Amino acid sequence: MKIYTGTGDAGMTSLYGSGRVPKDDMHIEVLGTLDELNSVIGVTLSFVEDEKLHSLLLKVQNDLFTVGADIAGSHLEEQKVPRIREEHVRELEREIDVLEAQLGMPKKFILPGGTRMSSFLHLCRAVARRTERALVTLHALKKINPDLLRYVNRLSDFLYVLARQANKEVEVREQQPIYKYLAEQQENQKGY
Repeated sequence: MKIYTGTGDAGMTSLYGSGRVPKDDMHIEVLGTLDELNSVIGVTLSFVEDEKLHSLLLKVQNDLFTVGADIAGSHLEEQKVPRIREEHVRELEREIDVLEAQLGMPKKFILPGGTRMSSFLHLCRAVARRTERALVTLHALKKINPDLLRYVNRLSDFLYVLARQANKEVEVREQQPIYKYLAEQQENQKGY
């Protein structure tokens, strides 16, 4: 069997249980952003040395396949495909709560970056947010499992606190944005 089939050359693809759909179908868009998110997590994992973090991110990668199955099979009977459930959301919330207790909440926005690990985790977070936006669009078009939206929302929060933790572990200070032009504008207004 070859990797290329030519069946998608006219802009159509197969969606589990739905037959052929256009490649710009919102289901396909969401599945594509999930694939991108899973891939960027895979890149991030190549830099992870901490066993616990590695295990957590590997679990997320597997959960993202459940998210994809849930989306692709959203119109099928409940027992026909794996589904994201309340338990998936609660697991992320427990991990977030542990990390937030150690980190506290920042009082201002923080710049993505710091260590290589934190930078990659922020990139994962940003792709998770895009995935969430695509899910919201899909949800407006077609009823989907509401736990999907909750899971991806918590996932981006989880990636955010992981990114902050990665900096804290090696004592890299969080940086706040400098609103340069706002400060200049305020200075100029003082002169009037």
